[in-house]
Amino acid sequence: MIDRINQTIRVLHSGGAVLIATDTVYGLAALPDDEAAVAKIYALKARPKHMFLPVMVAGIDDLEALGLDVNANARKLLASHLAPGALTFVLGFRDGATKPHWAKTREEIAVRIPDNALLLSVLRATGPLLVTSANRHGRQATPARVEVIVKELCGAPDLIVEDGEGREIPSTIVNCRCNPPVTERIGTVSDETIRNILAQ
Repeated sequence: MIDRINQTIRVLHSGGAVLIATDTVYGLAALPDDEAAVAKIYALKARPKHMFLPVMVAGIDDLEALGLDVNANARKLLASHLAPGALTFVLGFRDGATKPHWAKTREEIAVRIPDNALLLSVLRATGPLLVTSANRHGRQATPARVEVIVKELCGAPDLIVEDGEGREIPSTIVNCRCNPPVTERIGTVSDETIRNILAQ
């Protein structure tokens, strides 16, 4: 696995867009401050440029380093069995925080800590990555098999890091800027599970 980790890091640092397994659906990953690599992801997905890409990080320290407001509700969910895991947090920025230059126009970021050993190792080395589901824009689901994903994309990623079939159900998205938090998309994690943790 070390060779695959190192290869992935090299390709990302050289401006590549990587198709990589996560703990849910397969994703397309790039360094957020590499404009050419980010443009590749938009082109591969035929995704409109005004739609921001979500972020994956290795841990809560990365969230704080991005200037995000990790409030009490977010911390409760992050301290639960759901993190690392299939829960995406929508977080705003702390008052007075210095945003990364690639996030200057954002008011919030959708961010997740994936429960995938290889991807977490990559994230620890690279820092935050833009990672979005590897489906063509407008398709409801991301195919589970890499060969199907590649056929549907508008071009080829610079590297494919395959790890069997992906799951067809994406992460659940919970907006922690709201109080109480609002579940914006039901995925692998149920709304009931989120509510039960927040009520503890």
